[in-house]
Amino acid sequence: MIDVKDITKSYGSTQAVKGISFSIKAGECYGLLGPNGAGKSTTINILSTLFPPDTGEIMLDGMDINKSRSAVKRILGIVPQEIALYENLTAWENMLFWGSIYGVTGKALHEKAEDLLKWVGLAERKNEKVKGYSGGMKRRINLACALLHSPKILLLDEPTVGVDPQSRNLIFELIQELNKQGMTIIYTTHYMEEAEKLCTRIGIIDSGKIVAQGTLDELKKQSNVSDMVVIDCDQVPNEKTLAEKLKVPVTVTDHTALIIANDARRDLTSYVVACSDAGYGINRIDVQKANLEMVFLKMTGKQLRD
Repeated sequence: MIDVKDITKSYGSTQAVKGISFSIKAGECYGLLGPNGAGKSTTINILSTLFPPDTGEIMLDGMDINKSRSAVKRILGIVPQEIALYENLTAWENMLFWGSIYGVTGKALHEKAEDLLKWVGLAERKNEKVKGYSGGMKRRINLACALLHSPKILLLDEPTVGVDPQSRNLIFELIQELNKQGMTIIYTTHYMEEAEKLCTRIGIIDSGKIVAQGTLDELKKQSNVSDMVVIDCDQVPNEKTLAEKLKVPVTVTDHTALIIANDARRDLTSYVVACSDAGYGINRIDVQKANLEMVFLKMTGKQLRD
């Protein structure tokens, strides 16, 4: 369904995307994860036809994105990171406007808009102006607008960012339902647990390159991660000092030291001693089993929000 081969994109002297390649089967949900500035949004913008790559080839549903731009747009649904709604219009008016942009009109548009408003749980509030909606409600309408033309491929750029937990869970469930119905999805998120639960395969992008991709199990094997030891200190620890004492990679966020451990149970005592010798009091220690966050940290040396 989606084939991306060696695409690049530069802005002046800055190369944002450096030869990215991946393939996605029909009905698959592919997660694209990376720290801020890694090239995720640039890649999504290229796929959504906002601008062409400098080099490389992209095929969507058998069509060359550069040669069949209009046809490609008709099969794409796009949910951007920035909410794309007119706040002084009602939800209903927004739906009719965006539907007409996609070429859906008349009775078909009205019926589709009604169905989608019910699906996202906002049918009873469709005549209220969007500016009075909560962040989660705006995100739901944004998703509904992207589905008015029944796209084959859905591009989701952090669709649950900045919303309350209840709305986030609802949006996530809606996306899960779309994928179960067979929609092909590219999903970027800052929430590791979302990617773990939703995505069939995951690509990790860093500094404009795909540094690893595969299923979660495949990524664990590629990165050779096991457990993570999380140590909450009574002050901000020095990352370099701890790494030298522990002789393992350490990432520090605020008062917390994150340590990738080959054998957490065996080495836990030595970690405690090292923190004590460095002058750090310990408030809490937690051992986490290998997960996507640990894979990401090992592959990029960063946390997702770095």
